[in-house]
Amino acid sequence: MEVQSLPVNYLPIIFQMIVAVGFVVTTMFFTHKLGPKRNTSDKLTPFESGVEVIGNARTPVSIKYFLVAILFVLFDVEVIFMYPWAVNFKDLGKEGLIEMFIFMATLLLGFIYIIKKGALDWE
Repeated sequence: MEVQSLPVNYLPIIFQMIVAVGFVVTTMFFTHKLGPKRNTSDKLTPFESGVEVIGNARTPVSIKYFLVAILFVLFDVEVIFMYPWAVNFKDLGKEGLIEMFIFMATLLLGFIYIIKKGALDWE
C-alpha cells in the first residue's frame, strides 16, 4: 500500500517557513526603527581592513594573481579527495594504494605542466 502525499501533510513546513520569514521581517523592522541613526562623515567613508582607501578601485590587476589563486584552489581541492583515502587506508588495501599513486601521478603531471608553461613565474 502506497502512502499518498496530501497538501495537509505540508502544513507544518509551510507554518515553519511563515514563522521564519515573519521573524526575519519583524527583527529587521524593529532594529531599523529602534536603532540609532547617526550618519557622520566617518561612517560614510569607505574603510577596508584598517587601511584607508587610496586611489581608484578600478586599477588593473595582473592576471598572474588570478591565475595563481585559481591554481591554488584547484590543487587545494585535490587534498579533499585524499582525506577519505587516508581515513580508509587499511580497508582499501593495495588496490587503494595503487589508485592513490595514479591520482598523485596525475596531479604531479598537472603541476609539472603549469611549471613548464610558466604559470607560477612572477616577472
